Amino acid sequence: MKLCLFGGSFDPVHCGHLAIAEAAVQQVGIEKVLFLPAARSPFKTEHQHEFSDEERLAMLRAATAEFPWAETSDMDLRLPPPSWSWRLVEHCKEEYPTAKLYWLMGTDQWEQLHRWARYDYLTAELTFIVYHRGTAPQPRPGVHSHFIKGHHPASSSAIRAALSEGLPLSDDWLPPVVKNLISQFHKKS
Repeated sequence: MKLCLFGGSFDPVHCGHLAIAEAAVQQVGIEKVLFLPAARSPFKTEHQHEFSDEERLAMLRAATAEFPWAETSDMDLRLPPPSWSWRLVEHCKEEYPTAKLYWLMGTDQWEQLHRWARYDYLTAELTFIVYHRGTAPQPRPGVHSHFIKGHHPASSSAIRAALSEGLPLSDDWLPPVVKNLISQFHKKS
């Protein structure tokens, strides 16, 4: 099985995340995308999530429910922070011992990959799928990778900004089930 790990804040998950995952399924033949909401990125030590871990999981599960190739895992949320990708890879190797592992990321992460903890381990165990919106990024010597192109304007930070300003949320950016959950979460606070 071709198993693709897709880690991120998903604060909140939006249509762009789903489009990226679907592009990996269609263009690389991925059989399962495992969405892994991060507890705390080692590169974002000061960042607080807008939504709780439970809310982010609920939104991800609702957003991916219609996709037979999608699964959401709380694996990273159960581990002590920060979120180390190599730990997720180790757990996935144990849970899916026969799977070929991939990691889905954007160009910004690809350009910072050399800074990731246990870089050599990750590049030995994974094939990276790099989603870009324009010119394909440069390959890295000795690193297995696929470059997939697409475009979706959605942005979690822009969605959070709209929420803080009381602006309406676009159906083009958020799946309706996520939009409804966000409304419910904000009524509670």
